[in-house]
Amino acid sequence: MSAPSTPRPTRPLPTRPAGYVELARYSSLGRLWSMLGSAGRAGRQVTLVRGDAPDLCRRRVSGYTLPNAGIFLDEARAARDLEDGFAPHPALLALLGGDPAPLRAELNAHFELRVDFVLAFTARRDLIARPELRFAPLVAGLSSLPDGLTLDARRLGRDELHLLVQRACGLA
Repeated sequence: MSAPSTPRPTRPLPTRPAGYVELARYSSLGRLWSMLGSAGRAGRQVTLVRGDAPDLCRRRVSGYTLPNAGIFLDEARAARDLEDGFAPHPALLALLGGDPAPLRAELNAHFELRVDFVLAFTARRDLIARPELRFAPLVAGLSSLPDGLTLDARRLGRDELHLLVQRACGLA
């Protein structure tokens, strides 16, 4: 792991908390340790979740970014937000017209998807994760998109999330 002050967790979560996605059933504590260790070696920051005891099998992994991730945009939510607060931009007008390609191209050129997640292991031997995905500008002010525009990632399927977690941990 990234810091010697965070020992290997040994106490599983009693149940799966809300908001977590199951990555694998009948997993093992060794698999959790392997993923956390690989994440630290891959340059990710592995930290305790605020309020957790050091022996609890839950850690936050941050520092992985995914370029050219416009495909992950939640287009429906962006279009809904535009109806409430319209902003004149060619890519946004195209989105309202039903064509998400210009907005995706703008995101691919000027934004990256920051993939942070909480990885945990439960008493039922489930390996679970809670994703925290957000688009962040590569260089502030470079994009011509309005500042107040909500750019949320769409809800990912289990397999997509599992692949992102593995890539963030340097295992895929």
